[in-house]
Amino acid sequence: MGDGTGTRERVLGLLLELGTATAATLSERLDVTPAGIRRHLDALLTEGVVTTREPRLRAVTRGRPARLYALSEAGHAAGPSAYDDMAVSALRFMTTEQVEAFAEARGRELEERYDGVGSPDELAARLSEDGYAASVSDQGLGVQLCQHHCPVQHVAAEFPQLCDAETAALGRLLDVHVQRLATIAHGDGVCTTYVPTRKVEA
Repeated sequence: MGDGTGTRERVLGLLLELGTATAATLSERLDVTPAGIRRHLDALLTEGVVTTREPRLRAVTRGRPARLYALSEAGHAAGPSAYDDMAVSALRFMTTEQVEAFAEARGRELEERYDGVGSPDELAARLSEDGYAASVSDQGLGVQLCQHHCPVQHVAAEFPQLCDAETAALGRLLDVHVQRLATIAHGDGVCTTYVPTRKVEA
């Protein structure tokens, strides 16, 4: 079980180093059986941190060309913790006002990226495409928007302004006052945001 986690990290690290690689290359470089590598790659594909690319054919070869694997955008965001450490260190040098301005800028980027979404379901679908593994479930007079992956969780744990800015951006995107109920950055398993969809009768 523990070895599986270690192998997964080595696969991600090698893909970060090489850019793209076939399963055979990963198997050889990491000294893991082809079946073992494929099992990890299938799991990483399902989670959205790895994607596949078609190789560029430079010569006519027999048979089907081997699939290339690469880190997805979410995979890069969830990469080595050294990047998280550097980001935290950089933010520590900022004043409170500068950190808040940075967080607000990230919130505006999120708004621009998902501009035009018309519902929590559509927003969840768009977030999932970017590796957030988002889902929606009914909850009382509204829905809960759940994000099962957070690319900045280690940084946001120390700088909650990032979570606050994201929450405000989600509210502006959906044109309603939303409420953040839980965040991965603060130890919860999922980032959960309550989105009211039906008005209470006066």
